[in-house]
Amino acid sequence: MQLVFATNNQNKLKEVQALIPEYIKLLSLADILCIEDIPETQSTIEGNAIQKAEYIKINFGYNCFADDTGLEVDILNGDPGVFSARYAGPQRNSEDNINKLLAELEGKDSRNAQFKTVIALHLNGKLETFTGICKGEITNEKYGDKGFGYDPIFKPKGYNKTFAEMDLELKNKIGHRGKAVALLITFLNNL
Repeated sequence: MQLVFATNNQNKLKEVQALIPEYIKLLSLADILCIEDIPETQSTIEGNAIQKAEYIKINFGYNCFADDTGLEVDILNGDPGVFSARYAGPQRNSEDNINKLLAELEGKDSRNAQFKTVIALHLNGKLETFTGICKGEITNEKYGDKGFGYDPIFKPKGYNKTFAEMDLELKNKIGHRGKAVALLITFLNNL
């Protein structure tokens, strides 16, 4: 089976490649010569994942899947949520996003948050979605140098390390994207 993973994010691609079974040949956007930015104009994480998968299916004709992920902070009414990658502006700079979030949470008692990933699969004319959630909290400062995005300030529930302090195997096992990919793989294995 061949599937396109509709992302330009090399870190996401690396994480997902580590999870996908060998019988699935994973193609990147570069492999199908898709160099344009895929639109992400929906108001929900689910909507963006679906929009990206549909874009590849309609414009390139491949069976594919796309994901969208957001960090949802309880005391900020779910923000940054769908705007997680652009929280501090259109430059999509992780350092700026982290600094803005830490400033927003300064002096706040509750730091509860969750990462949410939705995967939209377009396969043989049908659309399926899979959701993975990882609950945790936002730390007061950055810890670790692994991972990407908000990983240095997100500590999963039940762990005393941030995602950026964990190896990829543990992060994939307990993390939002790993959970969503596991549901995707279970679905594909049962076809």
